Amino acid sequence: MRKLKRWMGVWITAAALAGNCLLPAAPVMASEPVMVAGSDMARGVLEKTLEEGENGEEAAAVSQGGPEIQAPSAILMEASTGQVVYEKNADEPRSPASITKIMTLILIFDALESGRIHMADQVTTSAYAKSMGGSQVFLEEGEVQTVETLIKCIVIASGNDASVAMAEYIAGDEKTFVDMMNQRAQGLGMAATHFEDCCGLTESKTHVTSARDIALMSRELINHYPEIHNYSTIWMDTITHVTKQGTKEFGLSNTNKLLKMATNFQVTGLKTGSTSIAKYCLSATAEKDGVRMIASIMAAPDYKARFSDAAALLNYGYANCRLYEDKEPLALPGMPVENGVEDVVDLRYEGTFSYLGLHGEDFDAMERTLVLSESLQAPVEEGQTAGVLEYRIGGEKLGELPVVTAGSVREARFGDSVKKMFGILFMKETGGRTDIPMEENQMGDGKEEKGEQEDGMEKAGEQAESNGGVMEGGKEEKETTG
Repeated sequence: MRKLKRWMGVWITAAALAGNCLLPAAPVMASEPVMVAGSDMARGVLEKTLEEGENGEEAAAVSQGGPEIQAPSAILMEASTGQVVYEKNADEPRSPASITKIMTLILIFDALESGRIHMADQVTTSAYAKSMGGSQVFLEEGEVQTVETLIKCIVIASGNDASVAMAEYIAGDEKTFVDMMNQRAQGLGMAATHFEDCCGLTESKTHVTSARDIALMSRELINHYPEIHNYSTIWMDTITHVTKQGTKEFGLSNTNKLLKMATNFQVTGLKTGSTSIAKYCLSATAEKDGVRMIASIMAAPDYKARFSDAAALLNYGYANCRLYEDKEPLALPGMPVENGVEDVVDLRYEGTFSYLGLHGEDFDAMERTLVLSESLQAPVEEGQTAGVLEYRIGGEKLGELPVVTAGSVREARFGDSVKKMFGILFMKETGGRTDIPMEENQMGDGKEEKGEQEDGMEKAGEQAESNGGVMEGGKEEKETTG
């Protein structure tokens, strides 16, 4: 019976992995994350088969194609598309420890982007901020540091005191700042996340996130604020404490040891975290050949395991993934507008099309087809959908890029139509010429006659507009322009 269970397990595992390999890579937009997971059904059947008397660790190891890792929860995500390449118990809520500070950094850079704070602003350390334990840079009560210095303290040294100082500076107090963190998390779709402090020092069992949510907020930080890498790649730095006791230098050493490990890719960040409850966590970001990856590790058994697990996932990703980005899409024509004050509106692409290939796709065979509406009816709003640019390989559609209007066009009123009609008639009479020679006295008479005609037409247009576009005889006159 035991052998039968094992053979069943091997057969179901092979079927699950084969199914994963045959799945087509998912179409994705740069602005919209798309998640692609393995077969949940196959994993469920396998776990059920092995749960009686079999090794649970074996079930976990074979439940997902890809490298074997020690951490019980992890995910590998491509940064520009948001596509998941590998996951293992990625939605289990767990304590994140100092990985929490990724959301703190997002809010700091949000405030910088909006102009509410500036890098050179002076931030005064409160008694509460000074009281933080755990990893810290030993700020004293009343000590003043710039926003940029405190960002370094958070990113490089994982300073809890620096995190609280910034939370108080932005929101007034940590509780209000934490509310902002939870709102931001909700906006990113971080369904398994609930924050209770800004640094992850808390031992509360309800301060949780998941490997997937860590990847989501890491992606938001590095995509929206790529300047974070100016700090997350610093190995060592110093700050200067100026207090009542005098001036002294304090060294900052990066807690992300992956920065100094020999790898086949460039490590660009991002954040470590560890407590007795959370064990060892890591959000690792890397880049190679234009492809950016995020590896989230939670609850690794020791500090070495979190780095080796992240390296294994990143190596797996770079060995199996290729990214297609259409940086030069097809040229766009003008879009005809019906019944507008202008006959044509310009078009633009919304975002950039990206596609992550997992199965050796031939991107040189990519076919692009522009599908547009024949015309748009005025009024036309800026950003209005006008069509799509479709992408295919071998006839199979991989995705599409939206095409929208680059400007607006208001609906033509009766007066606009009259003026346009007069202009057309005038051009027909002159054959489109504006340089017709005339005798001096004929030129004068022509000008006078033309002036009288224009005055008459303007008065007629004004009268029509004041009557709601209805002439004296009660007949509504409109001209549709194509």
